Amino acid sequence: MTKAVPRPLDSRQTPNRGRGFATFDEPAKPLLVDDEGNPDFVAIQQSQEFKALRRRALVFIFPMTATFLAWYLTYVIASAYAHDFMSTRVVGVVNVGILLGLLQFVTTVALTLSYARYAKRRLDPQVSAVRGLVGIVEE
Repeated sequence: MTKAVPRPLDSRQTPNRGRGFATFDEPAKPLLVDDEGNPDFVAIQQSQEFKALRRRALVFIFPMTATFLAWYLTYVIASAYAHDFMSTRVVGVVNVGILLGLLQFVTTVALTLSYARYAKRRLDPQVSAVRGLVGIVEE
């Protein structure tokens, strides 16, 4: 059944954005804000959207952090205990230790770029969904 007369907006609902008042759409979900209009952070934290955002962030952060720390500690341990290997000359005065040290910078940049790409593709849409819970509309 259509709604011929729009109901007064509850403070927890968003208006029909350009859809008119006669619609078969379900009513808007109540926003997760308190009586004063401030975000209800406990309710947001318990929402499925926020849990999905945390899960997506942790799926990237923990494995990449563990991988980078393992790589860095391997370099430090090799520098401390594998002097012969690290001092092996590759080209001129450049040895394995210098190359592996420079690769630390390369992996840091690669990790930063891969996180930026992951965040843009996987996290930012979920952040928009969480912000939508309190009525923040991004353009």
